[in-house]
Order: sequence, then C-alpha cells, then structure tokens
Amino acid sequence: MHAKRKTAAVIGALLAPVLALSLPVSSASAHGYISSPPSRQAQCAAGTVSCGDMKYEPQSVEGPKGLTSCSGGNSRFAELDDDSKGWKVTPVSRSTSFQWVLTARHSTSTWQYFAGGQKIAEFNDNGAQPGATVTHQVDFGSHTGKQKVLAVWNIADTSNAFYACIDVDVS
Repeated sequence: MHAKRKTAAVIGALLAPVLALSLPVSSASAHGYISSPPSRQAQCAAGTVSCGDMKYEPQSVEGPKGLTSCSGGNSRFAELDDDSKGWKVTPVSRSTSFQWVLTARHSTSTWQYFAGGQKIAEFNDNGAQPGATVTHQVDFGSHTGKQKVLAVWNIADTSNAFYACIDVDVS
C-alpha cells in the first residue's frame, strides 16, 4: 500500500502544474457600481425600476475597456442601455459627488466620467487598490439640464472595466 500512495503523490505533484496552466483564467474579481446619485444599477437593486437579473447583481456590469454603453457590452444587462425605461432622474448641482460601492476591490488605473459623449472628469489611481467606497467630486462644466452620465472604473491589471450610468438633471 505504501508504494501505491507514493506513486499517487508523485503523479499528483506532476499533474498539478499542468492543471493550473490549463484551467480557464477568470475575469477580474472586482465589482462595483455607483450608489449615489442612484445609478441605473442601484435603481434596479432598489426595485425603483424593474430590471430582471440586475436586481441581484448591480455590481456586475463588466466589459472590455473603452466601451460607451451602460451595459458594458454585456447582453445580460442590455436593459441598462434602454433610455426609455423610466429611469429616475436625480437633481444635482454643477459640482456633484459620485459614490462607488465596491463589493470586491481591485487595483485601479483610472475612473472616468462622461456627459454628452465628452469626458468631463478623470481620476488616476496609478494601480492602487481602492477602499470599499470611493467618492469623486465631478464638475459638469458647461453641461446643464438632463444628462446621462457614463461612469467607468478601469481595472489596472486586466483589460476590463466596470460601467455605470446615472441620469441627472444639472442645475
């Protein structure tokens, strides 16, 4: 019996590196969304708007960097791209705080904010790991009235980002 156990241990030790190299690589374990002002994901999670799976996964809107859609190109969350869905519009001032809730923190390259198709703010974290919440003060500049803000959390060590859209009325 002892010889059989030794043989099994040697085979196991030889196979472990092969298995490790052949297993699929998972996407970033980081997850997050904007909670304030309430993003479309936050509205789904709160039941403000009916959204299917998004109710249970507001933090999961992940896709390749560089996209401009609320869903991050993820077909499971395509409802987020529907501007006619009845999203609650939050009144905000010209300079507004946006708060991210991060359910899994991950090294960050940049946080970007877009309104009217233009980048209005960018914050560079240079690969640092954020806390459980992150708040940015964003100045809307000349953008006033109803705006759909696209917020993007670019992860430092993957090719992915997390996306959130927030409907606001800038006074």
